[in-house]
Amino acid sequence: MKFTIDWLKDHLDTKASNDEIIETLTMIGLEVEEVEDQAKVLNDFTVCEVISAEKHPNADKLRVCMVNTGSGDPVKVVCGAPNARTGMKGVFAAVGTYVPGVDFTLTKGNIRGEESNGMLCSERELMLSDEHDGIIDLPEDAPVGTKFVDYAGIDDVVVDIAITPNRGDATGIYGIARDLAAAGIGELKDGIVAPVPATLNGEGDISVDFRFGEGEPQACKMFAGRLFKGVKNGPSPEWLQKRLIAIGLRPINALADITNYISYDRGRPLHAYDADKINGQFHARNAKKGEKILALDGKTYELDETMCILADDNGPLCIGGIMGGEESGCTEDTTNIFMECAWWEPLLIAQTGRKTGIVSDARYRLERHADPEFVLPGIELATKMILEICGGEVHEVTVAGEVKSPEKVIEFPLAEITRLTGLKVPFAEAKAILTRLGFWVAGSGDVVKVNVPSYRPDIEGKADLVEEVMRIVGVDKVPVDPLPRLSGVAPKMLTTIQNRRRIARRTLAARGFHEAVTWSFISEKEATLFGGGADELKLENPIVSDLTDMRPSLLPGLLAAVGRNANRGFADVALFEVGQVFKNDSIDGQLNYATGVRAGTAKFAQVGRDWQGKANKVDVFDAKADALGALDALGMDVNNIQVVAEPADWAHPGRAGRLQLGPKMILGWFGELHPALISELDLTGPVVAFELNLDAIPSPRKKASKAKGALDISDLQPVRRDFAFLADRNVEAGKLVKAANSADKKLIQSTSIFDVFEGEHVGEGKKSVAIEVTLQPRQKTLTDEEIEAVSNKIIAAVEKATGAMLRG
Repeated sequence: MKFTIDWLKDHLDTKASNDEIIETLTMIGLEVEEVEDQAKVLNDFTVCEVISAEKHPNADKLRVCMVNTGSGDPVKVVCGAPNARTGMKGVFAAVGTYVPGVDFTLTKGNIRGEESNGMLCSERELMLSDEHDGIIDLPEDAPVGTKFVDYAGIDDVVVDIAITPNRGDATGIYGIARDLAAAGIGELKDGIVAPVPATLNGEGDISVDFRFGEGEPQACKMFAGRLFKGVKNGPSPEWLQKRLIAIGLRPINALADITNYISYDRGRPLHAYDADKINGQFHARNAKKGEKILALDGKTYELDETMCILADDNGPLCIGGIMGGEESGCTEDTTNIFMECAWWEPLLIAQTGRKTGIVSDARYRLERHADPEFVLPGIELATKMILEICGGEVHEVTVAGEVKSPEKVIEFPLAEITRLTGLKVPFAEAKAILTRLGFWVAGSGDVVKVNVPSYRPDIEGKADLVEEVMRIVGVDKVPVDPLPRLSGVAPKMLTTIQNRRRIARRTLAARGFHEAVTWSFISEKEATLFGGGADELKLENPIVSDLTDMRPSLLPGLLAAVGRNANRGFADVALFEVGQVFKNDSIDGQLNYATGVRAGTAKFAQVGRDWQGKANKVDVFDAKADALGALDALGMDVNNIQVVAEPADWAHPGRAGRLQLGPKMILGWFGELHPALISELDLTGPVVAFELNLDAIPSPRKKASKAKGALDISDLQPVRRDFAFLADRNVEAGKLVKAANSADKKLIQSTSIFDVFEGEHVGEGKKSVAIEVTLQPRQKTLTDEEIEAVSNKIIAAVEKATGAMLRG
């Protein structure tokens, strides 16, 4: 939001310096992003006199001018302006001067064989207007050698501030002046707009009506219109053009400049239509599918049923609250105009703006909530300016609909100011601040009643009022107190789920994954592929058209990232994300997941080809190892976790599984991605993935002591024995290992598989599974008989559990 200090002083009676004003703006929450001193920008330009202007010997449209700059000998300048002539006064820029209108620094030049040592400047080159058909032609009495900024009185300062989305009132300079007055920088001038009586009545007036269907969204809630006749739409006055140019707007014509001025001055967008181009009844309605409009930016936009338009019997005249149409726009030939001032629903304006992609000054203000109480004053202010600048006569104001700010009274305990901010603000000061901001305060006790003004819909409760007092007193005044010294051990700060998320991140990063952070919103197509797409998980106001649903899984975002990497030549990637997924719209439906994907050859501790061996591609066992590794780090005993052949919907049916502590306590899934899904997402396989539900992990039992137990390492040598079992092909190897471990839990330290073989040597439908069992004696060295006895127990246990037989 740009404005000049002089413009600000139209509404603020102050003797404060520019530096004080700028510093105070930031302190009260209107952060200053840039300050541009016009006098400094144009300081190097001087008033000059053209002593002679002769035709260039080698160019018909150029002149060679000798220029008196007032600082020595005349300077030769080659000029292409048609109005350059002997004896005229103009504005000169010497070599080395930065010219802001064309964004370059002048250097000594040679143009068609003639030396040029500077420039005679146009208004556009000095950013004074858009005029560039000729150089600036000053009066005969302009003093040569004088700085142009001193002669022209250009000494204004342009301030650019950042506006947060809740501060629609600060999109107008009057609102900024109100805040500064509340901070004690000056007194706010009276901003009341007096009604302008009509000079015409009856015949030829234009009425307005609403034509919204039942159940349709209605963006326009109130419309005020006024018909003007006999206006003269020429250039606007110099003072108005200068103000618009200073803040970066291009003067167009008087009517357009007036509406732009009021938009910046009061945060009140308006739009003027050429009344002679309106055919039939003027009305507000939602667009019909397929309707189009040629807007003032020269582009044609296709409309849909959710967009509000202003139209006549022939079709759309304006995209409501966003931008007017070219066909009904005002030109220099316009003599009759219909002025619109309406109140629009901010959310619906934002939706239409995103769909069309139009970023206009009107949209910027209306989606931040324009003051509903300033609709009629806005059109009265426009009437006053149009009659003063353009002349003409005016009809009565036509109004359709009505919008009123809800009566909002807040019980405000004054002690909340100190409790929430640490500031000790006397009641009289707090009341004065709120009153100057436009709030109505009643009461004199510890709790007062505060009525919220119409232009501050963001104020909802007592904490918001505390914030208003705090920012006006000054954020820099909030006391900085050191944290109290703790006398004992600090309590645990992280919640269980926060700790799990931290551990999962560290563990997966240690396993070679790169962390990704993806959108919580995905397309409806992706949501449906991964078990989502329910109506309750759709966004009412998506930021873009392909991010419409809350994600039911972290996989869509990660797989999209895998695809983008592959398209750029990085096919071997391992990515993980720890974040929230949304199964339904209840509190219990929002879960914390840890999810990882591997693609190509991105195996743990091996990526790509290597001279020591072939590049193995990822498989289901990589995903299983990652999932179990994360669960182990999270404190789970992986020996107690059941691995069942029940794949997730996204997984290959024969190369995936589920991790659980029972059928009702599912911890997660792992496996290869389903081939159909790989094809649908345009990926190159193989891709493996896992999902862990961090909320499903049982909470650890509380121990009496947090101290670790004593280190228990046996002094005796471990004993290792190998067994090869012949089992049916469908017997799970994990079941065989578990049976072997259970044969003697005191002696058996671990069991691992080191070979699996299938073929004609072991028989049809059979496989050979070889395991290594480690025995760790504690009391004494094992004898051969004791080892044999344990071996027999292992063979018996495996045979009983799986039907496998020891190979001969």
